Amino acid sequence: MVVPPLLRAIIMGPPGSGKGTVSARIIKHFGVKHLSSGDLLRDNIQKKTEVGILAKSYIDQGQLIPDDIMTQLMLNELKGLDRYNWLLDGFPRTVAQAEALDKECHIDTVIDLDVPFETIKCRLTARWIHPASGRVYNLEFSPPKVQGIDDVTGEPLVQRDDDKPETVSKRLQAYDAQTKPVLEYYRNKGLLKSFSGTETNQIWPHIYAFLQTKLPDVSQKDAAIPR
Repeated sequence: MVVPPLLRAIIMGPPGSGKGTVSARIIKHFGVKHLSSGDLLRDNIQKKTEVGILAKSYIDQGQLIPDDIMTQLMLNELKGLDRYNWLLDGFPRTVAQAEALDKECHIDTVIDLDVPFETIKCRLTARWIHPASGRVYNLEFSPPKVQGIDDVTGEPLVQRDDDKPETVSKRLQAYDAQTKPVLEYYRNKGLLKSFSGTETNQIWPHIYAFLQTKLPDVSQKDAAIPR
């Protein structure tokens, strides 16, 4: 029996593009290990590791974490995943990070969620939360029963600073400026696979069909369109 080569994939997409949802579905259906740079950073900061303390010093000053620190953090973690299929999320964010990753690993495919910025702005600015419980409401998809009030406690909902319209616009502009060169880098290598749409459920069947050409579906449910 021929053992298929391991999949080395990256998922990219602006904040609010549905990357978390798509990643969760890829994990469920294809059993890949998911490595999120954000989760890894938070974990290291919480555990006060050497890299975590260093990273926090940059974050506290409102600065981007330098390429070499992020690369060291991610590559160290990848060493433990060399026998698994994996999906990177949030890394690489710069061409320098992509080049450093290339020296260590052969990347097979880069999944790019191409969601219009206007759609994302509507999606993110419609998000309100109940701070104490972390319950999230979306005014379009899952609004509270009473506007501005948590369904369970009756306490007021708040909008995170990240979800305020002016902040969302800035985040999207920063993503565009920072990530366009990385997308171009992978496009030039013939590795970029863009999936366009305004809803995750519209994009997902195409991503699923694409990944099925690379990996078997390990989930038990035999659904016509996997959810």
